[in-house]
Amino acid sequence: QVQLVESGGGLVQPGGSLRLSCSASARTYSPAGMGWFRQAPGKEREFVASIRWSGGTTYYADSVKGRFTISRHRTQNTVYLQMNSLQPEDTAVYYCNSRAHYGADFWGQGTQVTVSS
Repeated sequence: QVQLVESGGGLVQPGGSLRLSCSASARTYSPAGMGWFRQAPGKEREFVASIRWSGGTTYYADSVKGRFTISRHRTQNTVYLQMNSLQPEDTAVYYCNSRAHYGADFWGQGTQVTVSS
């Protein structure tokens, strides 16, 4: 099955930026969409952003609108999350998600994002 590999997490100060990447292992990849979720300690996983693979329509959680941008590079089977104006409440493990056309969800291993002064 498809494997998702994430990178780009790290420690940043409030107001800083990070760019997350997630690449799928499939040589020819055409999911319904891909996106990002995050999970803070003691909290449930929450939706952050997603993008339709074919048409590129994007969706964002209200908490990140105007600060985060999701994009994709279809030929590279890669989705990105540009995160600007990061705040401590953004601290979480960020997980890449891929949804197949017929229902299967695939998840990356997660990458830690810590926003702290």
